[in-house]
Amino acid sequence: MRLVLYTGKGGVGKTTTAAATAVCAAERGLSTLVVSADAAHSLGDVLGAPLEAAPGRIAPNLSAVELDARAEMSLHYGAIREYLVELFRFQGIDEVLADELALLPGAEEITALLAVEELAQTGEYDFVVLDCAPTGSALRLLSLPDMMSGALRVLPNILRVVTSVLSPVVRSVVEVPLPRARVFRDVQRLVDQRARQLRKRLSARTTTARLVATPERIVIDEARRAFMELSLFDVGCDAVVLNRLLPPAAGQEAFFRDSWQTQRERRAELEARFAPVTVIDAQLQRDEVIGLAALAEHGRQIFATHSPDAVISRAPRIRFSRHGAGQRVHVPLPGASAGELDVSVVEEELIVRAGARRRAIPLPPRVARLELDAARLDGETLVVTFVPLVDAGADDAPGSRAMPLDAPLPEPST
Repeated sequence: MRLVLYTGKGGVGKTTTAAATAVCAAERGLSTLVVSADAAHSLGDVLGAPLEAAPGRIAPNLSAVELDARAEMSLHYGAIREYLVELFRFQGIDEVLADELALLPGAEEITALLAVEELAQTGEYDFVVLDCAPTGSALRLLSLPDMMSGALRVLPNILRVVTSVLSPVVRSVVEVPLPRARVFRDVQRLVDQRARQLRKRLSARTTTARLVATPERIVIDEARRAFMELSLFDVGCDAVVLNRLLPPAAGQEAFFRDSWQTQRERRAELEARFAPVTVIDAQLQRDEVIGLAALAEHGRQIFATHSPDAVISRAPRIRFSRHGAGQRVHVPLPGASAGELDVSVVEEELIVRAGARRRAIPLPPRVARLELDAARLDGETLVVTFVPLVDAGADDAPGSRAMPLDAPLPEPST
């Protein structure tokens, strides 16, 4: 199944572009589902059709859904949330406030991905278009599978130890609510199954993100940062849709000439900064693009030379390569600067921090056995070098070292 995620700065036409893509794909015969994962749903308004929390058919080959985060949370976090509410209420917190406090950080975002994964597994759809929240929230959504896996990995063991030690003593004094077996099962299922499935789906070659931008400096700069962070989380970006471009005829009108020229210059800049990702033009429309007919026309214009479900272009992805007796990890980070990067290895994961974002990249066994030796930003790619251990008894054991980015890239030993 093909999955495309649309994101961009708020107000650039992200939802309209996602809806136009879905309508165009359905018109070309693909069984298509368009999903709104934005808490402030506007997909139904754009489609001109009332949507529910379950997929509903709105046109031939086209279904749509606006996910209900609360309902999805009850499916995936039910037992965990019920226990937290019970614990907060025991401490004297008001029931309504306890219910709000029990919302796990990122829970609403992660349930959107869980719901999409379940819809994908039904096999009913050839093409799923996900209308994500604006850029910052969307990038947090994409980082959540890694964060969830890391944060919850040790939680079941901690809960079991606490329960086994405290339960006999505490229950004899006061009825403090302790987690039941179902809580353990839900946490374990999130760690062992859900997080792994989501990471696999997001890094699959059939999943790509598309950035929607307008020819404005601040929007382009944010799109560029988003492009770097998508690369960090190994989510391929196959296109940038440059929205609200003035038509060529505007260049002949005195009133629009300067604006039209500025847009041409910004487009050329965008194309250079995002290469090899394809930039697709989406012209400014005479009126709001609302309803299936208007969306179909808009979609035909956007995808005049491409199929909406195609992987339109491929940017470099994370890869491993041999380096003499060692290995190198190549992490594309377009637009990154060495000053905002930090590299370390913890256990069997390469930890890369780029500004406010953090990604834990699992290392294959052949690399995890090696020692972190050097890291350097080579153009727009972070290259991390691992070499065989020289002294297994050294204080700096492999898997627990940090590496400054000014270290040179060594030549392979012969």
